Amino acid sequence: MRIIRFLNEKLIPILAALTDDSKVYVLPQQDFMELVNQAEELNTTPRAFIEGVIAVSNPLDVNAEELQLLVPIEAPEVWASGVTYERSRDARNYEATAGKLDATTFYDKVYDAVRPEIFFKSTAARTVGTNQDLYIRSDSNWQIPEPELGLVITKTGKIVGYTIGNDMSCRDIEGENPLYLPQAKIWRRSCSIGPSIRLAETVENPYDFQITCRIYRDGKRVVEGTANTNQLKRKFKELVSYLVLDNEIFDGTVLLTGTCIVPPNEFTLKNNDLIEIEINGIGILKNPVKSQVSQSVAV
Repeated sequence: MRIIRFLNEKLIPILAALTDDSKVYVLPQQDFMELVNQAEELNTTPRAFIEGVIAVSNPLDVNAEELQLLVPIEAPEVWASGVTYERSRDARNYEATAGKLDATTFYDKVYDAVRPEIFFKSTAARTVGTNQDLYIRSDSNWQIPEPELGLVITKTGKIVGYTIGNDMSCRDIEGENPLYLPQAKIWRRSCSIGPSIRLAETVENPYDFQITCRIYRDGKRVVEGTANTNQLKRKFKELVSYLVLDNEIFDGTVLLTGTCIVPPNEFTLKNNDLIEIEINGIGILKNPVKSQVSQSVAV
């Protein structure tokens, strides 16, 4: 069972359930967390609540692909985890050492440390949904997508859903100095999530999500990679526990869990590229890539 949001013919955002046989049922709530909270108040689960709605209503006479999808949740904050896969550690080492992979860096240390790397990634205003443009940063010459599984959590850290996230990254900026991480990660339209939220209660094994990333240029596929969440070094509850520790987290926060798919070192995103990230059971997150004019302030 998945949750989507779309614009109806009156351009009003609608929350809906998308069943595994691709039927769309309109839900009475305005957003995903309202659904989660109302189900809790009724001492039931989101899945059971939705099944009750389905039992007394008819599906829309439309395919989900025809809908104007929005972000499945307007996450007040998006956080991200770093160096949670061995491939990510190796890529960060390559950036930090100019290709000297035999050197030990702080990325090796955080990969093996008790405390994970968790950093702030985005706000609702900076985050886009499927089929919406992502921007590349004007002062970077080495940029890539980072396809990741996203955890949708409550303010207490309960995982209530899974989504797809794209943690856009500037490899040259982070590689120059790790203190530049916020600039390497955060700018306008530097994050996308969607196209749906898979209810956590409907996932038998969250460490068996297959992730695929494809990048197209001039209509041709130039990059493709796959990974599985069973390659994660850390558990999801471990990552969430450090995010909420002595921190105020809001209902509907999304925590991205790290990437294991890194394009070749000579690759960088360009204007008009198309990024597709697919996770089984969630869908395909598609985003065109656009350049932007620098708005730096003269000094």
